[in-house]
Amino acid sequence: MADDDHTFESADAGASHTYPMQAGEIRKGSHLMIKGRPCKCVEVSTSKTGKHGHAKAHIVAIDIFTGKKMEDLCPCSHNLDVPFVKRTEYQVLSADASSGEVSLLTEAGDTKDDLNLPTFVKIGEPTEEDSKVVKDLLTELEKGDKAVYAIVQSACGEEKIIATKLV
Repeated sequence: MADDDHTFESADAGASHTYPMQAGEIRKGSHLMIKGRPCKCVEVSTSKTGKHGHAKAHIVAIDIFTGKKMEDLCPCSHNLDVPFVKRTEYQVLSADASSGEVSLLTEAGDTKDDLNLPTFVKIGEPTEEDSKVVKDLLTELEKGDKAVYAIVQSACGEEKIIATKLV
């Protein structure tokens, strides 16, 4: 056994996008994963223990990126994955309404050019909220009298502009 020589070229930190939490501890407003998508809980109800011994949690949630309604039913004692959700503010340098490209300024002073306007979605259709955010962002940028900040929500390797803020 000792002569098995293993060489590891590289290794990552192994940081996960999620952490476990019991289904019975999920509350309205908390985040969780349903069908592999990060969601925000809008309604949770628990049933009493039945003759088979498990109390069940019925969870209704909204996907934080697509706005789709999702439901899950599982025993309260089982673990669910909860995503690490992060909100960051970036100053908007420019936004192109036709191509959807947005250029943002990070705190370190670098530019971040990998985000699009919320109406340019990869999956599904943009929501009314997405259209409102884009309209606000573009009109405030055209005025040019105040600094426009984009609030970016990120979870599970995805990012999206969810709101704007004027400074």
